[in-house]
Amino acid sequence: MIQCSECEFFQRSESGEISFLCDPFSTIKEPQCLQKWQLIKINQMVSGYQATLKYYQKLAPMQEKMFGYMEKEMDGMNEADKWKVDDEDDDDQDWGPVDDDTF
Repeated sequence: MIQCSECEFFQRSESGEISFLCDPFSTIKEPQCLQKWQLIKINQMVSGYQATLKYYQKLAPMQEKMFGYMEKEMDGMNEADKWKVDDEDDDDQDWGPVDDDTF
């Protein structure tokens, strides 16, 4: 099995970062290369997911405050529009039979 460090598609930058120029559809030399490439891609996906989680953790306090303000506003709107809705007490009142003769 060829080591990645010996492959022509392997690059190490001056800062020590490793990059692979392999294309799994054309430049894979051995079956193990494809497995390594898959591991690298999974690792990239996990690091991207972790970065997203960190960002969401930063946003969480702002979202909580925003939801609190929105709840207050909606409660205020509901309280202001309460006069438009008939109270349940009015529905319970018995107005008695309606005489057709009175009208």
